[in-house]
Amino acid sequence: MMSTTYKKRMQRKKEYIDSRIDEANIDTGIIVLLTGNGKGKSSSAMGMICRALGYDMKVGLVRFLKGEQQTGEDLFLDNHSNIFSAHMESGFTWNTQDQELDKKRAMETWLEAKKFLSDSKISVVVLDEITYMINYNYLDEAEILNTLSNRPENQHVVITGRAASKGLIDASDTVSEVEDVKHAFRANIRAQKGIDL
Repeated sequence: MMSTTYKKRMQRKKEYIDSRIDEANIDTGIIVLLTGNGKGKSSSAMGMICRALGYDMKVGLVRFLKGEQQTGEDLFLDNHSNIFSAHMESGFTWNTQDQELDKKRAMETWLEAKKFLSDSKISVVVLDEITYMINYNYLDEAEILNTLSNRPENQHVVITGRAASKGLIDASDTVSEVEDVKHAFRANIRAQKGIDL
């Protein structure tokens, strides 16, 4: 009796899911925003890069704030023929302690990002940690939003960073907020290779 009820419930669920899949028939570039205080926003973006590379797509990777800090994904993706990257050289703002230098480096990096966002051959552009550039007033949000809305029609964009602005949220097709429930760093466990770096 229970298995019959379960089967009927799963049949109804399948019918509903199949109907939703049939309705989703638009192909277009989307903006995915990963925000919140939890760990995993940039890592999720790196996973989408791997998906894109699996389909032989070209990817523009733009990293704000990371500076010279090398990660496992940097080591893995270096010299990949379908990855085009730009990294903000000055790194974390609390390391430089030089607002004017940070603004200059942010603008230099944004100009590289704009090239990717106007190139129809690049299928996916990742703007890692760009939310900070808006929140610190290093970059003009209106210009960023205008560039995003004028990118090639089928180009996807992945944006990461804490405290995403309402403008970014409104411009995005998919928004996920990563919640910080618990973090090893608060237990004095340093960043670990393969997990954090």
